[in-house]
Amino acid sequence: MAASGAPGGTPVVLLHGTPGSRFGPRPRSSVLYRLGVRLISYDRPGYGDSTRHRGRRVADAAADVETIADTLGLDRFAVVGRSGGGPHALACAALLPERVTRTAVLVGLAPRDAEGLDWYDGMTEANVDEHTAADADQAALTERLDELARRTADDPESFMDLLWEQMTEADRRVVNGLPIRRQFLDTYREALRRGPYGWIDDDLAFQNNWGFAFEDITGPVLLWHGADDNFSPVNHSRWLAGRIPHAEVRVQLETAHFGAVEALPEVLVWLAADPVPTGDAL
Repeated sequence: MAASGAPGGTPVVLLHGTPGSRFGPRPRSSVLYRLGVRLISYDRPGYGDSTRHRGRRVADAAADVETIADTLGLDRFAVVGRSGGGPHALACAALLPERVTRTAVLVGLAPRDAEGLDWYDGMTEANVDEHTAADADQAALTERLDELARRTADDPESFMDLLWEQMTEADRRVVNGLPIRRQFLDTYREALRRGPYGWIDDDLAFQNNWGFAFEDITGPVLLWHGADDNFSPVNHSRWLAGRIPHAEVRVQLETAHFGAVEALPEVLVWLAADPVPTGDAL
């Protein structure tokens, strides 16, 4: 895990994307201090320094986050998930209702079996292929992601080049910024340096039952999405909004998937609107 920002600030747990790691893009520590936020992140099982949890469900993230909070002496905290971290943030909200104060999901996904949602509509061909493989042929998925993970760990720029081919102009503008690009390269390298298993297990978890009910989410939820997102299309957030109580949707025009990085500081302000005691800083 990693923590940055104000030691006595409002604790916010960041659930990274897919693939990703604890080093995922975040505001500078000076910005977090100004916002009064202590941002905490960790490697999901199979990524970075975390051992694999074969067969894990989305719901299992709640136990990991609770263990981290207990270790840090945090009674209550907010959660935010970006992209593939979104479902895991919702799991924390549903399964830890007495501890999670507010929840935000940036460019998140709906369940694979979401009734009434054309899950692949508006999604890049590469993402469609990846999720289709997870649904139909796990051996093919493993072979494909193993090769891609090894190449990315050795040369994360090669993965960024693959993403670049699929990006909208709005996303290219975001990742053209040197500090943000470097953060993405660092998180991809760290995420996959021990192999593809975190990535594989994320994809499989998304395809299966998530292990919690949306109606059990009782706290406030913010669903943020870029209108032009072609990695996890905006209709996923709109579908979630119709099933999650007390959910607010913000759709930003002329913005796509990676715009979530630029939106994070504003979302952190919303998450920190209910200050909570943080316990002793470690």
